[in-house]
Amino acid sequence: MSRRSSNGHAVAERACWIDATSGLAGDMLMAALLDVGADQERVAAAVASLGLGVAVRVEPGRRGGFRCLRAQVGVPAGPPAHRHLDDVLALVESAELDADARSYARRVFEVLAHAEGGVHGIDPTAVHFHEVGALDALADVVGCAAALDDLGLLSGDPVVTTSPLATGSGTVRAEHGRLPVPTPAVLGIAARAGLSLTRGDLEGERTTPTGAALVAALARPGAFPAMTVRGVGIGGGSRDPADRPNITRVVVGTVQETVRRPSGDVLVVEATIDDLDPQLWPSVLTAVRAAGAWDCWTSSITARHGRPGQVLTALCDEGLREAIVDTVFHHTTTVGVRWSSWQRTTLPRRSVTVAIGPEGRRQHIGVKVSEAGDGSRTVKPEHSDVESAARALELPVRVVVDQLMAEFRRRDG
Repeated sequence: MSRRSSNGHAVAERACWIDATSGLAGDMLMAALLDVGADQERVAAAVASLGLGVAVRVEPGRRGGFRCLRAQVGVPAGPPAHRHLDDVLALVESAELDADARSYARRVFEVLAHAEGGVHGIDPTAVHFHEVGALDALADVVGCAAALDDLGLLSGDPVVTTSPLATGSGTVRAEHGRLPVPTPAVLGIAARAGLSLTRGDLEGERTTPTGAALVAALARPGAFPAMTVRGVGIGGGSRDPADRPNITRVVVGTVQETVRRPSGDVLVVEATIDDLDPQLWPSVLTAVRAAGAWDCWTSSITARHGRPGQVLTALCDEGLREAIVDTVFHHTTTVGVRWSSWQRTTLPRRSVTVAIGPEGRRQHIGVKVSEAGDGSRTVKPEHSDVESAARALELPVRVVVDQLMAEFRRRDG
């Protein structure tokens, strides 16, 4: 998380580099995050809170002669259920995750749904999550979300970069038979997120769709960031080939930046649209966010000939521009998209979880706290959490907000 120095001139931000040059899968990334210092009990509790009988067992291992950590997911016997995106997101909502971790887990599954939908030519909400929605994938995504949150890599403004993802070669057996490696889903995720892939001389499937989606929702392609290294985590895969270690590495540390310097460039992507069915706008915004936009919204305008219209605006990194533009063309009726580079500065922020309600019906709600240079703060509840709590407690949303803020102030002193 971002931290202000005592003299107010510098801030130490979290930094992370993901080394996927030997491969990447959900269990490998989770093991690497645990190895670098994420709280094992917190991760195990988050996975268990799915209520599906899934558990994570962590044990030391060796891959290619190198020490590593293995995270093995135990699932109940029987065929995995076929879930749609809404079913998976409902399970994520039920998990014991803080607001940032829950938001990240949602993004991962939205990335997966859009990739699978693109492969099969169907709407993302209609995708059957047979493989990526299986119990082990749910455990991987929720476990990684909890681990990243525990390491402070989902709040503030961390610098997270990733090496090219090793894809491997050959074929892999899947629900629809033999698929070529890299699989269509991995290629789709990489194309939409602007990730770099490398095939090399590796055989077999080295990067899974779940692994690619976890990185696509978190990192941007880039070299090792300038940082003070604080820890190195190594996660091992299920196979132990003789030619090289089957591992994913995670390096975490801190990077010093001047507080008053803009934190970096931000790309503003826009399109003016006056002929789209208004009922389609929620799905458009969902698709743009899933493509990697940090935020997106619409603004009402009066367009040509006096017609009512909307300006769609999305904020993203330059590396995601092509994916965002393609998504706007694919999901709207526009024939032109424009973009410009702006600069921005952000306030340090942290996320906490506040519980309200009577015993046996306690509801956990995420709260984001931003701090300005003069010590003043902005406290904002996660509205989706508030709405869920209001339904569970059978209370008006405004009453839940009042109780939440009162409990937050009591806890915060």
